[in-house]
Amino acid sequence: MNRAIEEFITSKRIAIVGVSRKPGKFGNSVLKELGKKGYDVYPVHPEAEVIEGVHCHRSLTALQGTVDAVVVCISPAAVEGVLREAARIGLKRVWLQQGAESPAAVALGEQLGLSLVVGKCILMYAPPVGGFHAFHRGVNRIFGRL
Repeated sequence: MNRAIEEFITSKRIAIVGVSRKPGKFGNSVLKELGKKGYDVYPVHPEAEVIEGVHCHRSLTALQGTVDAVVVCISPAAVEGVLREAARIGLKRVWLQQGAESPAAVALGEQLGLSLVVGKCILMYAPPVGGFHAFHRGVNRIFGRL
């Protein structure tokens, strides 16, 4: 496992950008699953007050000093603004969930000095890993993609 992943999963206070008012979205799954795993989770949504029973914050700036890391589950077109905001408040650990990454976002994250995890599913790494994610993780280990 690489260092960025190890540092990220040892963070205990995690913001999630990309939660939705529509149940069943991946950001909502991350919110619920990380909460079940014992992480303190902080959903970020620009308009919603509560999602999945958890109080939402309007931005990462509203969480300054509260969180250690952020999972980003939004379209690549909107990621660069999140990366700039994370860097502005000193938040270094950023997980770009599969589908949120782009070459431009990765380049910007590196330019901003962020510790990025890209192209991997947080639920395959945040312990304890079980069920489908444990199986998928095992397959990735066999093929040297962990």
